[in-house]
Amino acid sequence: QVQLEESGGGLVRPGGSLRLSCAVSGSLYSIYAPGWFRQAPGKQREFVADVISAGNTNYADAVKGRFTISRDNDKKMVYLQMNSLKPEDTAVYYCNARGRSYEYDFWGQGTQVTVSS
Repeated sequence: QVQLEESGGGLVRPGGSLRLSCAVSGSLYSIYAPGWFRQAPGKQREFVADVISAGNTNYADAVKGRFTISRDNDKKMVYLQMNSLKPEDTAVYYCNARGRSYEYDFWGQGTQVTVSS
């Protein structure tokens, strides 16, 4: 069983930056693709980004060029650096850990990100 705990959410003005962190219990080395999803009010949860290795990352089109995902296996942390934030980025952001074929699929409790002036 893997437990995930997000932190770093908050209120930020449009154009600002936030860095989300996800602390992973157990070995992060063994997790194939840790990542981030988000869910805005009244909308379905959507994929944001995941990281298989330093050179193998995937991003939703809406965040490409603005968000950067990274993993630190030694510290058991997953990060999401969010720059040039927009009001439409407002959502609860969830950390996710999945296997290559979704043989496991764990979720954190989420952290609120609000982008507003």
